[in-house]
Parts: sequence; structure tokens; C-alpha cells
Amino acid sequence: MASRLSIYNPAGRLGLGANFFGKDVANLQLFQALAEHGGFESVDVLGMEAIAPQDLAQDMGLSAEAASRLRSGVILNQSIPAASGALLRGQPRLHDLAWLRRRGVGDRAYSLLGLVHTTAGAAMREFIAMNVVGPTHPWDAVICTSPSIQAGLSGMLDEWADHLAQRTGGARPPVPQLPMVPLGVDGAAFAALADRPQARAHLRGELGLGKTDILILWVGRLSYFEKAFPQPMFAAAQLAAQAGGGKLHFALCGWFPNEGDPAAFRAAADAYAPDVATHFLDGNDRAVVGEAWAAADIFISLADNIQETFGITPIEAMAAGLPVVVSDWDGYRSTVRNGVEGFLIPTLGGPPGPIGDSLALRHAMEIDTFQFHVGSVAQHTAVHVGRAGEALAALARSPDLRRRMGEAGRARIASALDWQVVARQYRALVDELGAIRAASADPPMRHRMNPVKTDPFRAFANFASQTLTPETLLRPAPGATVAHVRGTQDIALDRVFGQWRATVEECAQAFAIIEKAKAITVREVVMTFPAERRLMVQMGLAWMAKLGFIDWLGAGPDPRADPAAS
Repeated sequence: MASRLSIYNPAGRLGLGANFFGKDVANLQLFQALAEHGGFESVDVLGMEAIAPQDLAQDMGLSAEAASRLRSGVILNQSIPAASGALLRGQPRLHDLAWLRRRGVGDRAYSLLGLVHTTAGAAMREFIAMNVVGPTHPWDAVICTSPSIQAGLSGMLDEWADHLAQRTGGARPPVPQLPMVPLGVDGAAFAALADRPQARAHLRGELGLGKTDILILWVGRLSYFEKAFPQPMFAAAQLAAQAGGGKLHFALCGWFPNEGDPAAFRAAADAYAPDVATHFLDGNDRAVVGEAWAAADIFISLADNIQETFGITPIEAMAAGLPVVVSDWDGYRSTVRNGVEGFLIPTLGGPPGPIGDSLALRHAMEIDTFQFHVGSVAQHTAVHVGRAGEALAALARSPDLRRRMGEAGRARIASALDWQVVARQYRALVDELGAIRAASADPPMRHRMNPVKTDPFRAFANFASQTLTPETLLRPAPGATVAHVRGTQDIALDRVFGQWRATVEECAQAFAIIEKAKAITVREVVMTFPAERRLMVQMGLAWMAKLGFIDWLGAGPDPRADPAAS
């Protein structure tokens, strides 16, 4: 069994700022759960640069025991994931990581795991498709969070692999595994947030609710084009209010991505739910969000958007002990059981055909933005308003039904969707991929680097008159001295990008060697330096040639081959 795990987080720090996205919350909580409950002896968090482990532990809110298992490193140090046996990324773009693995330690050194949060955008679908083109293998995985997205990706990659085989007249390339592992929630933490009578009483008082009033809650980004159009939820709440069962309030807790959205949402609420008291709460205020979980009686999310693959807020609501009314849609369908933890409301997708083809083409050609694309689809996806109204009315009328469904929700979280359970599934997947890798033969590797993203000095060698090689003959340029080389330390434009070459002092030493010899090859110069510095010295020679300190053209033959020339 795997004893270590590596996590790739390009952004470095893991904390959440304002206006965060659901995927950011999910990734942070997943990484925390793997450190706390994954059963790994150590977890290495790799980025563009190393982050202090104590800062990472603070970002992740780890216990002292889990923090002691945390390590930090740089992704270019491929010995770390090779020692771990697995590298997890919180998104499915594995193509470049596969090439990095090949160049550094070889294809079978470890398994790559990427996590899908959305497949709606053209760019993200291309990232996933490129995993088939890059050097990924059956011991790698693109993790799907719901059966719906697993089926969708399987079909997309099957057609893509078939296209590649037809295009090249060759065999279909291997496709990474597409395992289904759900996201999770910290059940105990949400129960603690919700089970606070004082917090419940405080927010309900702030919103003007009476003792028998019912509070319906939505939590999430208030984006009609990326989450859900609110009109069906407003209309369903209005139907429930008309059906009796007490005064209904609807609180939408989140943040608006665009300046004009608050007015648009309020206008829709006035039009579709005139008899429902509608409130908008600041989803960036964690205290307010916590009180909302305590104050609510029913959770609703009639998602209609293709950008989401799982949906974290319904399981948060279940952990909070709330009955849920959600659309029968994508990941919601796999987490909520109709009539048990809540109600799944039937949905109707728009008709496939020429209009959909036009939507896809306009987005692919960057005529329409991602937001315009998914919003256009969502505006023509229906959630049954009447059924949603019936569900809300039934829950509003029956405290016992709310209690039973709330208890069922918490039981569902404990058995299948708590992060402790999900972390064990990740551990099992890592072990499974490791077994596949161990049983596989080394694949052919004719290209160590991605031919599309290769060494620029090689890729653009035909741009230059000639290329610096070990046999290039170097001479000191007329009038140039060691002092000129050392003087570059005082010139800003000479210092930039200095990390790619020898130090100024090393360059001065190399110039002195060239000056003494009068003519000498690159190989002879660099061989006078320690082995670990020779490539940097070679780049330093190119830099000195740029500044006019050394000449690679010369005037006449090598003087060492003609004694009379001296």
C-alpha cells in the first residue's frame, strides 16, 4: 500500500479569499481530508516554489498530528512524486505533468490523478482531451465526481480516441482511468454549525421570522449564468406559500459576480414570489453563512447549469440536518435519494440539434464567452416548478417530515459522503493505480520532451546565423576586458534573467581564460569549471557574446593551428 502522497497546487498557498468558487472549497477540504484521514505517512504539497509547511498546515486547518506529516517542495523536483508513487492535482489538466514526469523520472515512476470539477467550457474539455495525446497511461486517472460526468467523459474520450486513430491510421491511444469518487463534507463541522439554537434565533430575528415561519435557504454563488436561474426557485416558493403551511421566507446566501445582478435577482423575486419574504445574505461572511445553516428549515438548489459536475452545497445542507429540494441533475442525482433525504425535482434538457451545434461552434471560436455559453444552455433547461412547489409545501407543512429527512441526510453523510469516507476511497484508488503500474511494462519513449513545447534554443536554431556549440571558437573582442564583464553588475539591463547563466564572477573568470588563450573553444573553457556549473558557464558565454565582450566569428584561422600566427 502507498505510504506517501504528493499533491500539486500551482497557486502555492491554499487559503480561501473573498468570492471563492466551490472547486476551491472542495480542493482545500479534499487535501485536508487526505492529510488527516488518508492513512498516508507523509503528504508532500508541491508548487512553483516551496511553501513553509507550517503555513500550509495553517491554510488547511490541520491537526497537530496531520501537520507533522506535511511536507513542501517544488514540482520540478520529480524525485518527490516518484518517491510518493502518486501525484494528485485538483483539476484534470495532466498533459504537461505527464511530459514533466517522462523527462524527469520516466512514465512508470508514479501515477497521475486529476480531479474534474467542470467539463462545460471548450478550454477545459480540450485540457482533458489532451491527456489522451500526452504520455498518460492506464495507471493514471481523471477522477469523476458523479456517474453523470463519468458517462459524459467516457463518451467524449472514446470519440476523441477514435478520431485520433482514424486521423493517423494507427491504433487508438490509451486513455486514463475514469474512476468515480464523490466529493465530501466535514459532517461533524456542519452539524456543529447547524445545532446552535442561539445562532438560529439570532439570524431568524434579524430577518424578522416568527416562531412558525419557514426559512428556505440557498447557499452558493449568485450567478444565473453559472449556477442556477433563480426564477424557478422563486416560483416554487410562491406555489408553496399559496398552498398554506405558514409564512415562507427565502434567503439566498452568496455573492454576486456582476454589478447589475442584485437588481436583476430582486426584480425576479418580486415578479415570481410576491408573497414570499426574500432576503440576500453575504456569502463572504463566514459567520453569516454559519448562522444561515442554523436558521434554515429547508434547503433548495434547482441547479440547471452544465458547468457543475457534483454540487457541494446539497451535501453541506444534509450534514446540517436540513431536508433538501434539488433538481434531478448531474451530481445531485447521485447524492440525494428522492423521498429519503429530500426531493429530486425532474428536469428537461433542450433539444439537441442545429441550435446546440451553433452554441458549441460560437464558444469554440471564442465568439461567445464561457459564461454566455453555459448561461444560454441553462436558460433553456427546465426544472419542474410545480413539483418543486409541491415538495416545498409538503416540507413546510410537516415538521416531522423535515426532521426525518434531515436525520436521513446526516446518516447519508456519515456512511458515504463524509471526507473521512472519501479519503479512504482516494487511498484505495492510489493503491489500485500503483498495482496497475507495477504490473505494466515500460512504454516506448522516443520523445523525452513534448515536441510542441521543446527547448527554444533548439526549436528556433534556424533563426540564428549559427548556434553556440562545444566546438565554437571564441576570442576576446577588441578592447574588452575583465573589468567590463564585472561592470555589468551596475547595469540593470545586463542583470536581468541572470538565473539562467553563470554568476558575473564566473563569467569574468571565463573571459580571463579566453583572453589568455586568445582563441579557445567553448568546450575548453567550460571544462575548467566544476561539472555542476558547466551548463551555466556555457550560457554565460552566450551572454558575454551578446554584450560584445567575446567574438565567435574571429578573423582568420585558429592561431593555435598556425604557430606563425602568434
